[in-house]
Amino acid sequence: MELRNLTTMVEVARQGGFSQAARALFSTQSTVSKAVRQLEEELGEALFIRSSDGARLTDAGEVVYARAATILAEAAHLKAEVAELQGLLTGRLRLGLPLLGSAKLFAPLFATFRSRHPGVEIELLEQGSAQLEQAVMAGEVELAVSLLPVAEAFDWQAVCDDPLMALLHPDHPLRHRRTIRLAELAETPFILFKNGFVLNPRIEEACRRLGFTPRVTARSSQMDFIVALAAAGLGVPLLPHVMVEGRRFAPLRAIRIDEPDLRWRAALIWRREARLSPAARAWLALTRERFPSAPQPDPGALSLHE
Repeated sequence: MELRNLTTMVEVARQGGFSQAARALFSTQSTVSKAVRQLEEELGEALFIRSSDGARLTDAGEVVYARAATILAEAAHLKAEVAELQGLLTGRLRLGLPLLGSAKLFAPLFATFRSRHPGVEIELLEQGSAQLEQAVMAGEVELAVSLLPVAEAFDWQAVCDDPLMALLHPDHPLRHRRTIRLAELAETPFILFKNGFVLNPRIEEACRRLGFTPRVTARSSQMDFIVALAAAGLGVPLLPHVMVEGRRFAPLRAIRIDEPDLRWRAALIWRREARLSPAARAWLALTRERFPSAPQPDPGALSLHE
């Protein structure tokens, strides 16, 4: 069983089709199809259901995909560890970052990491935290960012402990407050992120603990669109402090949500007892250097239209 065939099969699964995988691998569709066909013949099972819309994994394909991702990760670790013995840090850092807050928290780290380890290729997966947790467990990425608390299957390093900020329309009766309690928004419609964002169930659970179910008027994966909906008066989004600090969202005003049990506690996670690659260990060390403890922002409200 050849690693290049496993690599091709994994890429077809990730890209959702043979032509997309060929582009990602800088190859041809016929070469990609041949590699997958060889693997299927060797295993005696069809791995994909082909259609005009692309390709999706069969039951056997799901099993092979999970194992292949682990095998390829171990092969990459092996190469990296040999290079480390030679005094070099090479290989690939496979990192999952959420769509919320990553630019503010992690963009500065990439420049530092690149200057220290120029031989490491960085491969990013950007998804909601729920999908990132699945990607870590499947071996697609070694490290990812999610929200605490996480399952016992993960180890973690805290990177941020932020309050949530409610973006209030100028007509909202609470717009002049410095802080508000979540229960005071019980009659206010909410704008939430799409499914796959762990922040959503955290907000919904906090509302239920306070005796109400949030009325959701819209969902989106794009923060700019969510802000535009709020400015149009469709509802109130709750965003981490790190995402609104220093930004202008006129005519909205950001008010801190005073709820100890509802905070944006982000952490870098990895599989418990996993053998991390040298590149992943280097990124973890840099993260611990940059975030020795979760920062606490100043209390109060931020005026974003002055």
